[in-house]
Amino acid sequence: MIKARTVIENGTVQTLCRMCNSRCGIRVHIQLGRITQITPAEKVPMNQGRICPRGQAIPEVFYHPERLNRPLKRETDGSFTPIETEQALDEIAEELLKIKKRFGGYAVGAWKGEGVGFQQQEAYVKRFLHAFGSPNYFSNDSACFKGRNIGYQLVTGFGFYFPDFAKAKLILLLGTNTPVCHPPFMRELADARVQGAKLVVIDPRLNPIACLADIFAQPIPGTDGALAWGLINQIIRQEAFDKELVRDHVIGFDQVAAYAGNFTPERVEAESGIYAGVVKEIARYIIENRPYISCYLGAGLEHNENGVNAVRAMVILSCLCGALDNECGLVWPEMPDLARLTLDLPPSEGAPSEGNHRPIGSSRFPALYELGGECHTMSAMDSMLDQGDYPLRGLIVTAANPAVTNPNTEKVCEALRRLDLLVVHDLFLTATAGLARYVLPAATFLERSEIHTVPNLQRIFLTQNVARVDGVIDEYTLWRELALRLGFDRDVFPWPGETDVNRFLPEPTGITLDELADHPEGIAYAPRTFRKYKSRPLPTASGKLEFCSAYLRGLGLSELPEYTPPHHLRESPKDYPLCLTTGGRKTLLYHTRHLNIPGFREIHRDAEIEIHPDDAAGLGVENGDLVRVVSRVGALELAARVVHRSELLSGVVEVYHGWEERPINRVTFDEVNDPISGFPLLKGVPVRLEKVETC
Repeated sequence: MIKARTVIENGTVQTLCRMCNSRCGIRVHIQLGRITQITPAEKVPMNQGRICPRGQAIPEVFYHPERLNRPLKRETDGSFTPIETEQALDEIAEELLKIKKRFGGYAVGAWKGEGVGFQQQEAYVKRFLHAFGSPNYFSNDSACFKGRNIGYQLVTGFGFYFPDFAKAKLILLLGTNTPVCHPPFMRELADARVQGAKLVVIDPRLNPIACLADIFAQPIPGTDGALAWGLINQIIRQEAFDKELVRDHVIGFDQVAAYAGNFTPERVEAESGIYAGVVKEIARYIIENRPYISCYLGAGLEHNENGVNAVRAMVILSCLCGALDNECGLVWPEMPDLARLTLDLPPSEGAPSEGNHRPIGSSRFPALYELGGECHTMSAMDSMLDQGDYPLRGLIVTAANPAVTNPNTEKVCEALRRLDLLVVHDLFLTATAGLARYVLPAATFLERSEIHTVPNLQRIFLTQNVARVDGVIDEYTLWRELALRLGFDRDVFPWPGETDVNRFLPEPTGITLDELADHPEGIAYAPRTFRKYKSRPLPTASGKLEFCSAYLRGLGLSELPEYTPPHHLRESPKDYPLCLTTGGRKTLLYHTRHLNIPGFREIHRDAEIEIHPDDAAGLGVENGDLVRVVSRVGALELAARVVHRSELLSGVVEVYHGWEERPINRVTFDEVNDPISGFPLLKGVPVRLEKVETC
């Protein structure tokens, strides 16, 4: 049972929710020193007075009976014993020094998960690692988000941000399920629909938002790139592209036009399964509604081995339609001038030029490190198993669960067991924490105060510390205390606490910490302007849109975002006739989080595999039957859920990815990767199903 002390005895505290990454404004209600209720804050632009069930469940997470409140140390028999925080930090520091002395600083890495947040937390980890002498920063982002971001960066020079759907005349959604993934944006989408905006949804699954669409198209998984090129071809053939943009701000248009000519509507139909007439109709919608087009790409695109190029092609399509840096299109935000929190890595300590001591995975996937700022988690497993360029012997994991989220679960668990030191800092004893030598209790977002920026709105926020839990230290204190024990110069973490960090970060903006505290709804750090590319260079190497990438050409990769048929179609293994896609979102869950909230578990009781009725009939499988899904990597038994025939294509099966008890990554591959981002194949795995006979 945790012992918590709230910052006030009675009343409300306004802050931002971090039950997902939408960062909605919330009011935390406190009575007699206990958090009792969460309600929405009215003036915060992200949610404007709305709240989802995940936000309402915050007290259940905060006071959860299984929440960790003391450090644990693994004994020789595999059991855990509680120890004091000071002892745990002393021993961890001692073990880190042993590894550094024997192997070098680069033999230690750190892995940040989404459960503790972004921005400051990522910077703390990198600051610590670089001072220690390691480039090996890992995160959940190397299997989610960074692939899309790299795709956008390669074309425009900046990453992807949420457009203002309310201003759009056409909303094009690919591989995303907005009501479940990003509930706050449904208000904008609904406003656009009231104003007459068209909605096109492209997804192998009939998700809830698709039920509202003017056009819903179900591509074969992994063929989004073919559709993108087919639409580009239609736009160019009908000369419906932004000619001024192409003339003044584009590199590689002629090559794009020539390549797109290969993708007739009939070719797109043959590749993707989307009817040629539907391809033409989507193109007509685009032409009639340009430039007021919101194109939002979900994780569905990046989880294929040609994902980055599919993203690049869709970004090129958006630019050709005139949606570059307009309010509802490809938003190019001006970033706040925050003080820099990350330290440079000393050149002698594992920088990319240092041969065998390069950041792990950067020799195979340099773009992930150079553009994405992190190392490749799948290659990390090889390094833990002494199969990489050099050994990775120590790892600190903070609020991540790679034993569930990374592909090839058996290999991941074996790799984590082989480490000399595994430290996990988390809220609960997760599957990954269960493999650690030391487990440290983590602070929830209600126990931290930190700076948040929302670039697409160009606003900066300060979240508020709502409570303290005895025995739990916040993220900044963890890294600072370890640094002090390791003998780092005090200039590495010079701030006594996170309040001092928060005062330091916004100093260059001229916005003070007191001003942020007085404005929980956030402060605009710069006025929003659009079409900036007309008066200043884009943040690419050339200053222009790079439809052809000289950077990729220099890496020996195709400069054009060429389409490659997906692995499951190219290989067509006879023993694995079905295509497995993973990661479809559940309404109340967020990756591996929230499965231990009792009310949520009543709704999402257990892992299931969704099956088309024709495929189920062929196996003699009915709803609720136990089936075994088998790939060349592994197998897993799941309950079958036979869906309506419109929900999935025949030959495609789907499993949510977050179940600790039944992790679908037991059957996913870690070595079939996007050649640019290194992302794993998670949405096109060849499998077979076997009915499990029960007594």
